[in-house]
Amino acid sequence: MNTSHAKTKAKTEDSEAQKTTDHDVIRKWVDQRGGKPATVKATEEDGHAGILRIDFDPPDQGLERIGWDEFFEKFDETGIAFLHQDRTKDGQLSRFHKFVKA
Repeated sequence: MNTSHAKTKAKTEDSEAQKTTDHDVIRKWVDQRGGKPATVKATEEDGHAGILRIDFDPPDQGLERIGWDEFFEKFDETGIAFLHQDRTKDGQLSRFHKFVKA
């Protein structure tokens, strides 16, 4: 399990986007929103995950859900970070996220 962490936050407000590489933070954020780790179909290589995504219900037909171990293996291998927002400006739980350069 990766415990290294590169969390940054421009302001202390929950509506500001945060960047992290911490597996626990990412998994908790995704789980709280009912998301599942996924890969874009037809981007796999030699049976390994391709382009990473988070899938929410209803499932996206262009994505294939994968396990957390496979997800984080690819996440660490590609050297990316997870940019996410905890809450919207009006206080609602946010699903805003994207994968960015670490």
